[in-house]
Amino acid sequence: MDKAKVIEVIKKHILDNLEDINAEDIDPSKAMSDYGANSLDIIEIVSTSMRELNIKIPRSELAELKNIDELADKFVQHM
Repeated sequence: MDKAKVIEVIKKHILDNLEDINAEDIDPSKAMSDYGANSLDIIEIVSTSMRELNIKIPRSELAELKNIDELADKFVQHM
């Protein structure tokens, strides 16, 4: 799976967990918190995305990520 498809999976879970956001408004260079996600929302989005992609990443590696694009890179790296 390529990075574009991974970003689509992440976007799907952002839309499932956050209100008043359109898919076309999600910019991968921004952080989820820029769209109103709190820490619990982010955990849910990351967890459900990893489950769908069938990957596991240690939380220590996720803590350093700053935006959706970096998250997608990390997911691709672990696939």
